[in-house]
Amino acid sequence: MDEGSDAAYLAYVHGRIPALRRVAYLLSGNEHQADDLVQETITKLYARWPRISAVENVDAYVHTMMVRAFLDEKRRGWWRVRLWGAAPDRAASAPAAAEDRTVLRAALAKVPPRQQAVLVLRFLCDQPVSEVAEILGCSEGTVKSQTSHGLNALRKILGEPVSARRVQGSRS
Repeated sequence: MDEGSDAAYLAYVHGRIPALRRVAYLLSGNEHQADDLVQETITKLYARWPRISAVENVDAYVHTMMVRAFLDEKRRGWWRVRLWGAAPDRAASAPAAAEDRTVLRAALAKVPPRQQAVLVLRFLCDQPVSEVAEILGCSEGTVKSQTSHGLNALRKILGEPVSARRVQGSRS
């Protein structure tokens, strides 16, 4: 890459790191995994920057890369276990006010990865259905059904009753 292209890449990444870390954390629920996800995404971005920098909506492209990296990570399964020379440092305990977030994060982690990605993008990142469909490479109808299934799964996990569908056309 030439100097101008490197400078444009660095400017983009430095300006977007906080937003990328936020989305990565919302997807993974873990600061370290979020950092790994961002690192993987910006590394791939650097390798493709000459082509990607000409894309109309670079942010949407990068979000697509990140969500796909997240989904790929979930598909890898148990064989991607890392062995460490020493035990990792213990995380600081979360404040009591964050208890609801912790419960929601734990419940969200139990939802299938694709539904989890849809819920994070739709409700935590406030993305419209059309953009989520573009990021995931599926139809808008699939995003809507995955949203419905994901919300129902969250309700079951959290112990809330899943409301029965109202019969269309009935008035009560």
